[in-house]
Amino acid sequence: MDQETAKYIIRYFGHLMTDDENAALKYQMYMYKSSDNEKQRKIMVEKGWISQTAETDNLLRKGYEEFEINVAKRITAQAPKDIFFNNCPKCGKLARTPSAKQCRYCGFSWH
Repeated sequence: MDQETAKYIIRYFGHLMTDDENAALKYQMYMYKSSDNEKQRKIMVEKGWISQTAETDNLLRKGYEEFEINVAKRITAQAPKDIFFNNCPKCGKLARTPSAKQCRYCGFSWH
């Protein structure tokens, strides 16, 4: 599975993620956003927005990109009927969103 497809699945079908996967995603997002501001990070930890657990560490141990691919593979394996891939009818590439009607690659419109 490529990175673009994994990001598409997580962005538009994230409700199919487990609680641990959601916690790892939230941890990664807040750590990234506060990477250049130690004061902001401290506030986020105090409020409980950033919480590091053994499961979070385990899911993110090989890096965020690998985490995205693993989550997307699990979702497609466990809930294939709940996922909709909106591919361009002309070139076959994945559209930007599940409801898109124009290809960002070839410009074809299927309105």
